[in-house]
Amino acid sequence: MLTTKKLSGALLTAAATLLAGSALGQGLGNSPYSRIGLGDANGNYGGVRQLGMGGTGLAAPNTGNVNELNPALLVYAPRTTWEAAFSAQVKTVRNAATSNRSGTGTLGYLALAVPLNKRWGAAIGLKPYSTVDYQATTLGSVNNDPTSQAYRRYNGSGGLSEAYLATGIHVLRDFNIGGSASYLFGTINQSVGTAIIAPGISTQQIVVDNEQLRYSDFLFRAAAHYRHQFSKDFNLNLAAVQTFEGRLKANRQRTTEQQETSGAITPGTTTVQLASDDGYVTTPALTQLGLSLDNGRNWSFSVDAARQQWSKFRTFSIVSSAPLSDTWRVSTGGEFTPDPGSVEHYFQRVTYRAGLSLAQMPYAPLGSRLYDRAVHWGFAFPLPTATPLESTVISLAFLYGVRGNTDFLYGNGGTSNVQEKYVRVQVGATLSNRWFIKRRLQ
Repeated sequence: MLTTKKLSGALLTAAATLLAGSALGQGLGNSPYSRIGLGDANGNYGGVRQLGMGGTGLAAPNTGNVNELNPALLVYAPRTTWEAAFSAQVKTVRNAATSNRSGTGTLGYLALAVPLNKRWGAAIGLKPYSTVDYQATTLGSVNNDPTSQAYRRYNGSGGLSEAYLATGIHVLRDFNIGGSASYLFGTINQSVGTAIIAPGISTQQIVVDNEQLRYSDFLFRAAAHYRHQFSKDFNLNLAAVQTFEGRLKANRQRTTEQQETSGAITPGTTTVQLASDDGYVTTPALTQLGLSLDNGRNWSFSVDAARQQWSKFRTFSIVSSAPLSDTWRVSTGGEFTPDPGSVEHYFQRVTYRAGLSLAQMPYAPLGSRLYDRAVHWGFAFPLPTATPLESTVISLAFLYGVRGNTDFLYGNGGTSNVQEKYVRVQVGATLSNRWFIKRRLQ
């Protein structure tokens, strides 16, 4: 039965989903690679459960979490399930000459899944699509002036969020289909400051070109899942998810101003509007395939693969105009619960997860391919107050990853690539409850 308390919770969920977009736009630490394209794309790699398994789960049904990774799996949600997560990260960014460490935290995602009937499930949620967060400076030579240096300062922040409505339908005995419609929105702010450092001049003024891009439009996904039981203790699952190419509306505002080294606008000067125009950005299609094996009770093993056509990305930015390359990602992982029904031993009911992932990044400086490699692990801790009608699970996911390298692009002594080493933690809470129960008189 749907009580007033539960209805209030649903309304709060909807309000949080609408108001949390700005929090999702925050980055997870300085990343020079987020200067290119739409920033660091999050892909469609699921929530805290999937993160602990290497970002896998396309074909892994689960009754305890919101699986928005594959909308076709929403048919396996037996109860109304609310899920939220918080992400934190510590990152070391280095090239051949120097390094920098940063850390921050942000809201991970929000999701609410509802079983509409035995063959149909739906979900709404909010998650990040991409993040921009970088600060960098460079020193270069000045043509025809060997005594001076060109100083440049690069800054970027913001990102895109994805608010989605997804549904899954059980079509045949072994076959499910699903899909989602998402609204992408967000703002990316980037700036480039330039100054000439000359001998004998102690006070420098920086000319800063600012660019603000506001994005908004719709994105669509289609999904399918096939499950076949070979024996009492063995099930095979196959899945496919296709995110279609999108065309985002973009509004660009460009300004220029003079700043002191402290960042304050130089007295006596004003911000000058350079342009205000509209355009479009192409978001690339994403194809994902998954395979999983499970016994239907306490273990599952998954292998996922993905390919995204970033070479078709067309930017509207002037500050960030470098071309991108197609990407791929492969991952494997699994989860194991020793005894889900154990009463005497709590840690027999804990779920243990682990996985590996390898991805080719969309950046290829001078044709050099860069990769993102990570080790994943995680846990799910059910609260002891669980009943057949409701339960609460606290999940943790960790990963240690390395992106890029510090190889020289122009030989020793020249410019080098950038390498990022990061440790990411995600903490999620999953609350599930039977909202709709028909009362019967005995």
